[in-house]
Amino acid sequence: MNPNSITAQPITPIPADNLSRKLIVAAPDHGSNLCHLGIVGDTYTILLSGDDTNGRYCLIDMHVPPGGGPPPHRHDFEESFTVLEGEIEATFRGKKSIVRARETINIPANAPHSFTNASQQPARLLCICAPAGQEELFRAVGVPVPTRTSPAPKTDDETQAALMAKILALLPKYRTEMISGGPGH
Repeated sequence: MNPNSITAQPITPIPADNLSRKLIVAAPDHGSNLCHLGIVGDTYTILLSGDDTNGRYCLIDMHVPPGGGPPPHRHDFEESFTVLEGEIEATFRGKKSIVRARETINIPANAPHSFTNASQQPARLLCICAPAGQEELFRAVGVPVPTRTSPAPKTDDETQAALMAKILALLPKYRTEMISGGPGH
């Protein structure tokens, strides 16, 4: 039994229902209350934030065009990806794997990883980060776009360099670090 599982914890009464928390229906293709963000070539739609889940997790719908995906990095929270459409090439601790539609991968906290869309078609992923917080980084660095599949705005070299400097400065706050010279990047 995993010592962090709820079944390993002492049995206590379940708290009363918190009536201030509401049911949320996130409609990524036509929800007017969702935040679509262009982030370094990809488009991320925040379906559920830490505010929605009491900080337990966040859920992000990721549209990753061919060649897209984050550079090698690591962070101290769990992250899972379910590929809904297309495929990605995931690199985990230096080993590459192809992850196809209807498959899920889990990235353990602190493990170096990255992914790229090495195919010729866009990929769509659902990303869960637990606990929540990664979506706050995306809000801090992303550029609002109109829809889930809108491309991130093109930037010139100077703007791109400023964005990367901003991302690098914010990473420690969001308990993330880039790994230079990683495989495939």
